[in-house]
Amino acid sequence: MKRDLLCTLGPSSLNDGVIHRLEELGVSLFRLNLSHTKHTDIAPTLEYIKSRTRVPVCVDTEGAQVRSGALVDRRVTLRENSLVRICRRRVPGDSHEFNLYPSFILDLLEVGDVLSMDEAVLVQVIAVEDAFATARVLCGGDLGQNKAVTVQRDIPLPALTSKDRKAIAVARDLGIRHLALSFAHRAEDVDEIRSEFGEDAFVISKIECNAGLRNLDEIAARSDALLIDRGDLSRQVPIEQIPRVQKSIIRSAKATGVKVYVATNLLESMVAQPYPTRAEVNDVYNTLVDGADGLVLAAETAVGAFPIGCASMVVRITREFESAQPEPEPTLTTSPISLLIDPLGGRLARQPSPDGDPDALSGVLSLAIAETDFMDCELIANGTYSPLTGFMNRETLESVLHTKRLPNGLPWTMPVLLAVDPSTARGLGPGAVVALRGPGGRGLAKLTVEDAYSFPLDALTGPWFGTTDGSHPGVARVARRGTTFLAGEVELVRTAPSPFDQYKLTPAMSRFIFTKKGWSKVVGFHSRNVPHRVHELIQLQALERTHADGLFISPVIGPQKPGDFLPGPILHSYQLLLDFGHYPRGKVVLGSFATYPRYCGPREAVFTATCRRNMGCSHFIVGRDHAGVGGFYNDRETRALFEELDDLGVEPVFFDMLGYHPESGSYRAADTADLVSISGSEAREALRRQEELPQWYMHEVVQEALRSSIAQGEPVFCE
Repeated sequence: MKRDLLCTLGPSSLNDGVIHRLEELGVSLFRLNLSHTKHTDIAPTLEYIKSRTRVPVCVDTEGAQVRSGALVDRRVTLRENSLVRICRRRVPGDSHEFNLYPSFILDLLEVGDVLSMDEAVLVQVIAVEDAFATARVLCGGDLGQNKAVTVQRDIPLPALTSKDRKAIAVARDLGIRHLALSFAHRAEDVDEIRSEFGEDAFVISKIECNAGLRNLDEIAARSDALLIDRGDLSRQVPIEQIPRVQKSIIRSAKATGVKVYVATNLLESMVAQPYPTRAEVNDVYNTLVDGADGLVLAAETAVGAFPIGCASMVVRITREFESAQPEPEPTLTTSPISLLIDPLGGRLARQPSPDGDPDALSGVLSLAIAETDFMDCELIANGTYSPLTGFMNRETLESVLHTKRLPNGLPWTMPVLLAVDPSTARGLGPGAVVALRGPGGRGLAKLTVEDAYSFPLDALTGPWFGTTDGSHPGVARVARRGTTFLAGEVELVRTAPSPFDQYKLTPAMSRFIFTKKGWSKVVGFHSRNVPHRVHELIQLQALERTHADGLFISPVIGPQKPGDFLPGPILHSYQLLLDFGHYPRGKVVLGSFATYPRYCGPREAVFTATCRRNMGCSHFIVGRDHAGVGGFYNDRETRALFEELDDLGVEPVFFDMLGYHPESGSYRAADTADLVSISGSEAREALRRQEELPQWYMHEVVQEALRSSIAQGEPVFCE
């Protein structure tokens, strides 16, 4: 059974980005709390929500409820044993006198009444006059404005306020049919709200007072759903009894056949902190065990600092609960529930971790491989190339070349091949085991041969690169390496040492980090250059455009062509931008991609996007001429290929060429007149000459670091 998630919208979430993300997370119902909404804001707020989501909206009435009035400083401290006045006329509320809402409550108060206000404060009425009531403070503490006030005896209050009636009329006119009845006392209260709206109203009756508990069965019979508000209920029910009462209400609702939701303090700590407490997680899980049909986030999404994180956490807990059903004792696992996009093929096709055993390859035929081949071995073994588990055979290669898909139909655009000398291939048959050794003869991986085959050069390069022209760097590389290949499963024995180990995040690691940060929607960025201002601009625009939780920047750290920036300066430049606060805090993870350019334009753009999907990215930035070679490819071809492979899973975020517009001091599309282009090659030449670039070109902190390295003779560019 699918559990519902209801989220209250407020200052933290009434914006396009959060509403969009909450809808993506599967929110069943958005809630507008009239107790915290000005009457003049009701119509425009409902219209705003409806225009931005297909998720139904629920109007939550004020109901038969007393609240504190406005306070000058929004919160005051009432001193124990002091006297305070509850005034009829509006006063600037302070620690000596204040109002209650609705104002007619003054007519219902009697000497001796005890009022519980805003959790901690307790006052007793000692005198009632026409203009005010006097009360003494029994328990001092802080009182906030618009906070619940409970009188410790049942007093008659109307089911709906005048503000409720106006809001119900607005909701009806806007086609909103979900209504939450606050402080349902009796079945007649449900009848009243249906009479006000019409019989097609979906009424959620909130059980939050003793009268509601006494008349629970009658209220449930007239309602479409019940909502247990544990906060207000605990003002009349001793807090230690709330767990038992919650279980009892849920059992009664189940017997009646109506849905039942639970609210209040589900993830209260996440109002200010990015993670819940263990007790909160346990409470939410056990609430589902009790049989709740849904959970309600109130302050967590309305005013909290992490509304998306809260909703994500509830979804994760719910999925964990549902995955354990109906097994009475589910298999224990340490893998966290993740809301990230699945890897291509559904899981990471990764081998066991390397054990570093120097004897693992002893007595096995050795084969020296290039640095780029070993990079492929690592990426196959750690799941970056999922679902591949080895180098491609002929059937897979032909499928990728001609259909841009693997034989099983999954989208895949890049040949992953191990080129060998023909004489080597002739001595290896199916089942042969080969030790793949890197520079210095160190054994790094083991290949179990499936096949050895040759492939015509033009038949390979034509579909792969769209040309057989030998001047194309990709074609030239294939011709230089040869067209005889070994196919088979790869098992990593040990990783190669790297100066960038701190940034080498396997897909399992990046996914763990994203999940730990509460991200479920991540934008990936691929680069072979130090960051300039346009890079930063499109990264931040992609975050905003996609409403993503975070950005994963993973520059290439493999071999590149002469003149390109070395990986060290690239990573150091990005780290400086993070350290100096040029990216939004908590929104960026810096990693690396231990690969090398193939120079095959659209195919490479899709391939790098696919690898980022396996790393946990749901979106991928595609700039102009991404991974291309000038003159051989164009942007239209790249866009067309992404459209052709519409089941790729990772969504491209396209950007046109941007330049700087001096007159306005802004960055604009290249079709705008009077633009100054931002060129990576020009930046490299300026840095070599120790020339200062404008701030709109590259941040000063990056320039200074690069110029300093060059001046000290440290390597910055590929030679």
